[in-house]
Amino acid sequence: MRPSPLFLSLLAVTVAGAVLTLLDSAAAVTAGTVLFVLGGWAVSLCLHEFGHAIVAYRGGDYAVKGKGYLTLDIRRYTDPVFSIVLPLVLLAFGGIPLPGGAVWINHHALRDKRVESMVSLAGPLSNLVLGVLLALSVILFTPPVGLAAALSYLAAVQILAFVLNILPIPGLDGWGVIEPYMSYSAQQFGAKVRPWAPFVLFAVLIGFPTIAALFFDAAYSAFELIGGDRYLAAVGQGTFLFWR
Repeated sequence: MRPSPLFLSLLAVTVAGAVLTLLDSAAAVTAGTVLFVLGGWAVSLCLHEFGHAIVAYRGGDYAVKGKGYLTLDIRRYTDPVFSIVLPLVLLAFGGIPLPGGAVWINHHALRDKRVESMVSLAGPLSNLVLGVLLALSVILFTPPVGLAAALSYLAAVQILAFVLNILPIPGLDGWGVIEPYMSYSAQQFGAKVRPWAPFVLFAVLIGFPTIAALFFDAAYSAFELIGGDRYLAAVGQGTFLFWR
């Protein structure tokens, strides 16, 4: 269960990005924000999937340890295209934090329905906790504007990921939370549409601005409820998307 060297490297990249935002140079702030957000998002992906795995392990699926899910090694959770390339493209061009990792849980090994539900809930809760901690760090420590904006944007991304992933749609964790209590026919329906339902959702968010506006409004309202600064998050997003 010791953190992998790769996870520690991702943490180091994130910290290096934060340090760069403190320098008196627009180029350094931009580079630092990009490193901080991308590194921080990769770290949060590891923690999201670790959340699923540790709850599953404590709930009876001891095989997750042998699969390396408890080491926080991002390679254990990812597919090169669907877990790395596609999420980064969606984040960079659409501002949508696609939760791209995956852990394979043996649901038959879990003790009961409550544990199954908690396994699914653990991932989004990790994003929520990270979002709260990042937002609080801006409130409590009042860092310089460059770092405050980067922290705020990464916090907003975590809340966006939480709100998105908690939706009761097959393929997202929100569906997994309620699935154990559904009828067999509903579970079968979910299994059939699970591979493509999330992509339909993302296509709708990208292709229908009105629906996207409602989603982002709800997510940013939640962000403000935890103390997040929408203006600072917008500054951080503008710096992160420097090519736009």
